[in-house]
Amino acid sequence: MVSAEQIKKLREEMGASMMDCKKALEEAGGDEARARDLLSKRGVELAEKKAERQTNSGIIESYIHANQKIGALVALYCETDFVARNENFKALAHEICLQIAANGAQTPEELLNQPYLKNPEKTIKDLISDAVGKLGENIKVGKFVRFEL
Repeated sequence: MVSAEQIKKLREEMGASMMDCKKALEEAGGDEARARDLLSKRGVELAEKKAERQTNSGIIESYIHANQKIGALVALYCETDFVARNENFKALAHEICLQIAANGAQTPEELLNQPYLKNPEKTIKDLISDAVGKLGENIKVGKFVRFEL
């Protein structure tokens, strides 16, 4: 049997619903690491199912490095304005902006396949898939640009 504390901890780490966390922990026999893996895999599966849905809303995020010599802009799209206003979506846009500023991808495909700066075991595509699992909507990277003096 899984405890409420385990469910709460997993929910805080993964951002998934309480029921999804409970199911993952039960399926993993209480093993939190395995439950995290299960939730990540479900996020990828959900992202694949939602990949063809229209993304007609979103935000534009900017980042200027502390030295003010490097900057980036990115348009990140989602399905609804409700998700576009969500703090998790905004944080994702910011992380993608940081990635662009740091690694300077030229195309969306190149960006999606880059190892994520804060966790090289994941790609930017994985990061977006995790967000799709949490937010329940299709998310796509639109235009982006990197400036450097």
